[in-house]
Amino acid sequence: MADEAKAKGNAAFSSGNFTEAITHFTEAINLNPTNHVLYSNRSAAYASLAQYSNALTDAQKTVDLKPDWAKGYSRLGAAHSGLHQYNDAVSAYKKGLQIDPNNDALKSGLADAESAQAQAQARSRPGPGGPASPFGDAFSGPEMWAKLTGDASTRAYLQQPDFVNMMKDIQKNPNNLNLYLKDQRVMQALGVLLGVKLSTRMPEEDEEIPEGSTEAQKKEEKRPEPVPEPEPEPMEVGEEEKEIRERKAKAQKEKEAGNGAYKKKDFETAIKHYSKAIELDDEDISFITNRAAVYLEMGKYEDCIKDCDKAVERGRELRSDYKMVARALTRKGTALAKMAKSSKDFEAAIEVFQKALTEHRNPDTLKKLNEAEKAKKELEQQEYFNPQIADEEREKGNQLFKEMKYPDAVKHYTESIKRNPKDPRAYSNRAACYTKLAALPEGLKDAEKCIELDPTFVKGYTRKGAVQFFMKEYEKALKTYQEGLKLDPHNQELLDGVKRCVEQRNKASRGDLTPEELKERQAKGMQDPEIQNILTDPVMRQVLQDFQENPKAAQDHMKNPLVMDKIQKLINAGIVQVK
Repeated sequence: MADEAKAKGNAAFSSGNFTEAITHFTEAINLNPTNHVLYSNRSAAYASLAQYSNALTDAQKTVDLKPDWAKGYSRLGAAHSGLHQYNDAVSAYKKGLQIDPNNDALKSGLADAESAQAQAQARSRPGPGGPASPFGDAFSGPEMWAKLTGDASTRAYLQQPDFVNMMKDIQKNPNNLNLYLKDQRVMQALGVLLGVKLSTRMPEEDEEIPEGSTEAQKKEEKRPEPVPEPEPEPMEVGEEEKEIRERKAKAQKEKEAGNGAYKKKDFETAIKHYSKAIELDDEDISFITNRAAVYLEMGKYEDCIKDCDKAVERGRELRSDYKMVARALTRKGTALAKMAKSSKDFEAAIEVFQKALTEHRNPDTLKKLNEAEKAKKELEQQEYFNPQIADEEREKGNQLFKEMKYPDAVKHYTESIKRNPKDPRAYSNRAACYTKLAALPEGLKDAEKCIELDPTFVKGYTRKGAVQFFMKEYEKALKTYQEGLKLDPHNQELLDGVKRCVEQRNKASRGDLTPEELKERQAKGMQDPEIQNILTDPVMRQVLQDFQENPKAAQDHMKNPLVMDKIQKLINAGIVQVK
């Protein structure tokens, strides 16, 4: 019985009916509550509906039941990513890779999570960009409670403890707004705080139009001029100290002379000056690293490495600035990388660059590390490249796909890609497998790579459009299908895809969405950066307000195609409803 319910759930998932899939998986779980695969499948269904809290619960249960199953950590990482808990997502993917180091889905998920983590950290830093969430300002300060109390539509909610707790949580961390978007009270509160009603009625063309206008003014603040600090008085020094200073001054002159010779590419003269500077002052390791730079330019890599090692050792003894030690290590890594072009061994250079970054995270060092890693990967690919074996592996994958053995097919398609990474067909086929396995983000990534490799490969557009449709991103899917039709106007698969997307868009425009479908669309829409930008755009907020209060201005707005395009996107997302 449990297997039958599971099969029904898989069929519903493959057809994009995620709500029905959840129902069947739940039935199967009730019959067999210790089957980790059932929780994993239901987690994927919840994630496809953007119900990441439920997806996280099921993913955690999967890992608890089967801690040595790598795919469970893939589900766990995806759920954490959906909740913007990128640190936890990275941790989950890494745990999965400890179990299965060659799992491509985990590698891909880890890369995406680390990228999102870096972007989130960048947005969270204080500066002109403001808070991480585009709606952060709406929830800041005591003004939030005043607005909610002053509006009749939200005043009663403040008597409900669960609503108050949700608003406090969002106020502490505006990113948590995504956790509560399914609650209509939160949607209502967001509209009040933004100054617009998110269920906006579109004016009829024959409505009577009152007149009116508003103006805004801005003020600038003057900054006080900085007060100069007093300079310190000169101090008297002894003979010994005076001699040390003189030697250091001479060493600096030798260094400057060496720099001048280096710029003229008179490397032998530069080495003499730097060597003299080292004799005069052995407490400044910059003289050593500069001489190493000359050796590097001359192609004397062994001498460069010796000087870099000496600079690091002396720098440790003197407790020199960590940036100087990092510079010496970076220079050594550069010499090793140049030597690796003939030795074909980039490991040593990569290791040294990594050590340099632990001393100081310099962008130039990071760039050199990435270049060394890229060179190593390209070398490995060149040695592994074999189009004939790639075709054989792809054919094996095709046979397994026909037999519905999708995980095994993925392995062969992956091997085909490794053997010939420029063939879009392997990416296209693996995207189809990922779609069948409900790994939609991985499928989308493969479909996009397919198009990147060959923009004229029509199958890539059908793969991408199908994944976007199953993810309920109907506008994006429609755009993808239309791009494919530019290449093949009579492709029936693309035409059918356009038809399905238009039906979904018209459903929203007619207001025919069920309450559950409306909630799902609103939740997904509020996570879309484009929708967030529209709602936080002052001009569009005024437009939405005019639709509610100023029909004359609203009809003027309707003549603007750019404005109406944005309004249509809000309608499709369920944010604006037509009544």
